[in-house]
Amino acid sequence: MTKNILILEPFFSGSHKSWINQYKGYSSHNIKVLSMKGKFWKWRMYGGAVTLAQEFMGLDFDPHIILATDMLDLTTFVSLIRRKLKVSVPIAVYFHENQLTYPWKEGGKDKELQRDINYGFMNYTTALASDHVFFNSHYNMNSFYDTLERLLKKMPDYRHTGVIDSLYGKSQVLPIGINLKNIDKGDKAIYNEDLPLILWNHRWEFDKNPDDFFNALFLLKKEGLRFRVAVLGESYKNSPKIFDRAFKVLGEDIIKTGYLKGHEYASWLLASDILPVTSNHDFFGISVMEAVYSGCYPILPKRLTYPDLYDIHENPELFYDDFSGLVDKLRYAIININQIRKKSYRRLASPYDWTKLIKQYDEVIGSLKIRKESYISLE
Repeated sequence: MTKNILILEPFFSGSHKSWINQYKGYSSHNIKVLSMKGKFWKWRMYGGAVTLAQEFMGLDFDPHIILATDMLDLTTFVSLIRRKLKVSVPIAVYFHENQLTYPWKEGGKDKELQRDINYGFMNYTTALASDHVFFNSHYNMNSFYDTLERLLKKMPDYRHTGVIDSLYGKSQVLPIGINLKNIDKGDKAIYNEDLPLILWNHRWEFDKNPDDFFNALFLLKKEGLRFRVAVLGESYKNSPKIFDRAFKVLGEDIIKTGYLKGHEYASWLLASDILPVTSNHDFFGISVMEAVYSGCYPILPKRLTYPDLYDIHENPELFYDDFSGLVDKLRYAIININQIRKKSYRRLASPYDWTKLIKQYDEVIGSLKIRKESYISLE
């Protein structure tokens, strides 16, 4: 049965935007989106609920299901639309990330003042107000609830730590869908050198830990190893200074830079050989999954979501413990590039293509019901 699904997104940009547009495009349900421009993320979390509630009150759309993302203050939204919202409409939230475990920027005012607890607590009350809670990975879900339990135990009284079990009971992992098959349309002949091509295809921001990535390359270049580098992804006004240093130290070894889309992006993914991942933050890691699907040999840290998504027990050769381990594995891959190019881990990424996930999405979201049981344990 086709359902009317209303998606609420105060931060309509990047992976949030792609996820919504692609789900809407593949789904058999009738999906309507209420969204706001993807900027001023802190203000979106505080004020987005007011704007979207105002739009909802004037909306000519009768939803069977409401699906919000983690950027929405759901408690405020629901309180403002209660006169219009039918009591039979279930409300779900999808956590692309969570603010309880999102890393603070080094040297930033938020870390100095320890004030980002507000955004994490907003995620907590949003989960409480939802009938169903979805996370894009097991790491995202487990890290959220582990950190929430520690946070509640620090409160002076009325901690309600028993609520964790209740929240777990209405939570599940629903992996993010990606248009992976579009990568097959690229042309790897865009690069025709024999030297290994090392890939960076993330945002140029601190949480992706570019320092370890480039410092490893600096060391190996100093050892006399030869390689080329594609530094892709979106840069920002305040991108880490290591990028400027990389362009000076690596020079002509960097053969492609910038934010690419469509066929050109796919072509450079297919042409690349090695993907050293150094991130200090990833709740899923779409760019990593895209590169693995394209045939890149991933070198992954034993942290975050990677051990689960890339099955560390079946593929231990892909993982490193520390910076020294990263350098060792990258050195090996460069020296043994002919053997590395014969390896493929596409099987680990293929299940996340939308064509494989859309049936699960439509069945799970389309069958949501309102939950009548109490969410809070007072024990």
